[in-house]
Amino acid sequence: MKKKRIGVFICHCGTNIAGTVDVKKVAEALSKHDGVVHSEDYVYMCSDPGQKRIVEAIKENDLDKVVVSCCSPNLHESTFRNAVKEADKNAFQCEIANIREQCSWVHPNMEEGTDKAIKITKTVVEKVKHNEELEPISVPVTRRALVIGGGISGIQAALDIANSGHEVILVEKSPSIGGHMIQLSETFPTLDCSQCILTPKMVEVSKHEKIKLLTYSEVQEVSGYVGNFKAKILKKPTYVDPDLCTLCDECTKVCPVVVESEFELGLTGRRAIYIPFPQAIPATYILDDTGCPGLLPIACGKCADVCDPGAIDFDQKPEIVEEEIGVIVVATGYDLYDKTNMGEYGYGKIPDVMDGLQFERLCSASGPTNGKIIRPSDLKEPKELVFIQCAGSRDPELHCAYCSKICCMYTSKHAMLYKHHVHDGQAYVFYIDIRSGGKGYEEFVQRTVENDGVLYLRGKVSKVFQDGDKVKVWGVDTLAGKDIEIDADLVVLAMAMRPSEGTEKLAKILKMSLDKDGFFSEAHPKLKPVESVSAGMFIAGAAQAPKDIPEAVAQASGAAAKAIGILSQERLYHSPMVAKVNKHLCTGCRMCVDVCAYDAISIKDGIAEVNEVLCEGCGTCSATCLRAAISVKNSTPYQVHEMINASLGG
Repeated sequence: MKKKRIGVFICHCGTNIAGTVDVKKVAEALSKHDGVVHSEDYVYMCSDPGQKRIVEAIKENDLDKVVVSCCSPNLHESTFRNAVKEADKNAFQCEIANIREQCSWVHPNMEEGTDKAIKITKTVVEKVKHNEELEPISVPVTRRALVIGGGISGIQAALDIANSGHEVILVEKSPSIGGHMIQLSETFPTLDCSQCILTPKMVEVSKHEKIKLLTYSEVQEVSGYVGNFKAKILKKPTYVDPDLCTLCDECTKVCPVVVESEFELGLTGRRAIYIPFPQAIPATYILDDTGCPGLLPIACGKCADVCDPGAIDFDQKPEIVEEEIGVIVVATGYDLYDKTNMGEYGYGKIPDVMDGLQFERLCSASGPTNGKIIRPSDLKEPKELVFIQCAGSRDPELHCAYCSKICCMYTSKHAMLYKHHVHDGQAYVFYIDIRSGGKGYEEFVQRTVENDGVLYLRGKVSKVFQDGDKVKVWGVDTLAGKDIEIDADLVVLAMAMRPSEGTEKLAKILKMSLDKDGFFSEAHPKLKPVESVSAGMFIAGAAQAPKDIPEAVAQASGAAAKAIGILSQERLYHSPMVAKVNKHLCTGCRMCVDVCAYDAISIKDGIAEVNEVLCEGCGTCSATCLRAAISVKNSTPYQVHEMINASLGG
């Protein structure tokens, strides 16, 4: 058997490693290790000259295996494996010894750091000695995308993917696409009408030949793997045929039921049969079976009686739509923090306390008051209006610890819109500090601050309560050092942004991770901001964190670009470092099946079988198996034993 010829390359990483590790001593120690025929150090191994040194050393010393001691393999494993491949060697004969995150960064003592770096590198040398020559696994790609969420992020992602020539299934749980953006009156910092700039995109989605739009639908199940997902989507019945509906509105005139309007956020009512808003896409009515007096049996039927086109179909049933797709973009948006948690600000008890989205509807020309700002209790125009920022945000003790990012800006917009509508009104803004980090944002805020009718008060509000026909606001102005008491006609809370309802359920369906605040987690906050840890699944907009419209649109296009990168390939390649089963030892006990987080293992003919494309090589199955019948390629129990032996000085 040919003796292994191993090359070891130690990176200084500037002073990241060399600051607490004597890299030359590490290189010298490894040069004496069994099987190592070449050992050297270099300032930046990942640089182009550093990679060239590896390629040259492989050729000059006839190396068949390589160990690079540097930073995390998450950053540069593919970099160095490509360098080894360039030298006409198998890429999987290269391994990374992490002596930065796992050594230099946690050991301030040079002697201790150097000793540990030597041991870490030796363990990886022992591992690479027994590595197999592997080849990546390849699979064909289904060139279709699933976009979940029909707000501005989902719309943008769907259009970008569809315009690249790939089919898109756009799923929205509401009866219409548009999300929260379509509810806005105007958008900062340019004060564009939100409907004016969003409706053309909504119409483009509905007419795009590459986009299949499924509204009033929810993803129920997703199986498969990147490039080859299968999704089951529940399409709920609307009881109205959109192809026959002429939008004549006769049905709503005879409907006897009135419930709160979701689109108008409870500021007005709607009928049990309704269209969500005038620009809704799809443009059709929907029968709300929870508000209808009854469908089984039919208790009313007045809407059907007056529908001349016969568009109303009480026999519609829920439908499961199955789709095959290659990639998934999650753009599920946000909801506002539950206002019932804000008892200290009187929400739920005081009718003249509302949230920012409700105020948007009051300001909107298409809103329940046709743009007239009124107080809900008596429908009078409010002359004294208090805006409270950070309502539920930046409050780790009681509410959400994080900043909701857009509240400073939309509160400034609200104050400005209020002055546009009520010229003789007085607006007060209680704030902790102003965060206006965007193009033209600071200038927008300054326009509001300099308005004579808007008074910014730096401080928090301690209590809001009803006092006669006024809403009493107690707060403090920390700049003036004074307590503040305001008799307000209306109070508007800048509520925290939260993940949309159903996010946790969807995360379980997609097997995607959530962060501590419940938003979808990105794979890397800097280098992979739109990618999830689940291959082939991408995140856009406020599904990941609070965002304003420009940032949500930009991230949606970024997610679409990543998705297109997969869809444009004929085949995808997957790491071959996956689990393999020794059929002679396997008893079919199913323990490996039960612990596999990726559903990659099944039992066939009484023996465990691994779906190599689903397997991520985590090794949980190997650690669980009592008979050592399953192991991960290039991370076998024998290799682990040899690594432990090397670290102990054996």
